Amino acid sequence: MGAADKGGDRTRLICQAIRRAVIERALVPGDRLPEDALGERFGVSRTIARHALGQLAAEGLVDLRRNRIAVVATPSFEDARDVFDIRVELERLVMRRLAGRLTAAQVAELRAMVAEEDAARDGAAGNAIRLATEFHVRLAEMTGKPTLIRYVSEISYRAGLSLSSFGRPHSSECAVNEHLALIDALVEGDAGKAADLMAHHLDAVAERALLQAPGSPARDLMNILAPYASAPSGRAAKR
Repeated sequence: MGAADKGGDRTRLICQAIRRAVIERALVPGDRLPEDALGERFGVSRTIARHALGQLAAEGLVDLRRNRIAVVATPSFEDARDVFDIRVELERLVMRRLAGRLTAAQVAELRAMVAEEDAARDGAAGNAIRLATEFHVRLAEMTGKPTLIRYVSEISYRAGLSLSSFGRPHSSECAVNEHLALIDALVEGDAGKAADLMAHHLDAVAERALLQAPGSPARDLMNILAPYASAPSGRAAKR
């Protein structure tokens, strides 16, 4: 593997770790992300850390300020609602693509993911958001459409950031039941019904969660990202 490939892999590792940390609310809006601290934590150069921050900024998860200061983005309430509105339309398309086309193995995988959500229901809120996000991203991946997968993944993480900014504590029982209903609709095969059910689900998520203003004290970035620096790709570390 060439140097460019290794650099790309390291950039992806940092991006994946920060996305997971944001989703789990280990990192919250306004937290600083210094290039030198990221480079030290992940064992990479500041240049690679800068590339990762640039990618995350393009996804809307990071704000790049003057003097190369990067912070976790702080969306406005209007931005948060816009993200959910866009997400609804993208995921309606996912449901239309998948309705009546899932294999038995895919259905079993989705049900297993929801079972994991259910098992984590009484745990940390960040874990519930992460598992729910992974469910939605996995649905997009099952379409096999690279562009759709990319946009759904990015908008899902931005929605997670919005929940970190404005979310209030709430039971994840509704989300678990709604995810099961989504699977049932896909198996049933009515594309219009499945798409409408997804829209209703995401609207309900927004109504349940997007109710309070952000606020969080500064924390130690090195300690926050420690479990994420060594976590396997695609999954957050157990904490």
